Amino acid sequence: MTEGKRVRVFLVDDHALFRAGVRAELDSISDEIEVVGEAGSVGEAVAGIGHHRPDVVLLDVHMPDGGGAAVLAQVRTALPDVVFLALSVSDAAEDVIAVIRAGARGYVTKTISSQELVRAVVRVSDGDAVFSPRLAGFVLDAFADRPGAAPIRDPELDLLTPRERDVLRLLARGYAYKEIASELFISVKTVETHVSSVLRKTQLSNRYELSRWASDRRLV
Repeated sequence: MTEGKRVRVFLVDDHALFRAGVRAELDSISDEIEVVGEAGSVGEAVAGIGHHRPDVVLLDVHMPDGGGAAVLAQVRTALPDVVFLALSVSDAAEDVIAVIRAGARGYVTKTISSQELVRAVVRVSDGDAVFSPRLAGFVLDAFADRPGAAPIRDPELDLLTPRERDVLRLLARGYAYKEIASELFISVKTVETHVSSVLRKTQLSNRYELSRWASDRRLV
């Protein structure tokens, strides 16, 4: 990064509370970053990125109207100089690979510390590729030895929505319903609904079986 130049960042996430938290953290701890705008949907993101022309977009992977890949598809050709860094609760291989294939420069999870996030933003702005621990292996596996290969599909896993996968992943890690709700910015009732749906789709009967099922599919 050029000395004295601040990295102009645009935030994309469908949870306003999460965006506000990230914005406050970045504004308070770093003189290297300037948050120039934010959006909570694909349409708002495409318009906002086009208007502000940021250096880096912090991009949520899963949103109700298409998610990060949809934003990338609509912006990258028109604005090739804008760099995208995925910031997601998901650390699933299929999510990492999909967003990198779509054109993101890096992928970090929402467990990242504020200082680490600042460093990640500055690094991708400087041209580096940045990944949370262990996620880089997914990309190497996908691109190094099997160029052009189609991703392995799991018909049972494909039955789950992205949000159901997020809930299942945290459930399998031992999170309580209340903790899952807090992590994903949803209600406990919504968590219960997602768990019931996953149990029905997988034809499993309890949390222990779900954890084993998720582990077998490398969701944990």
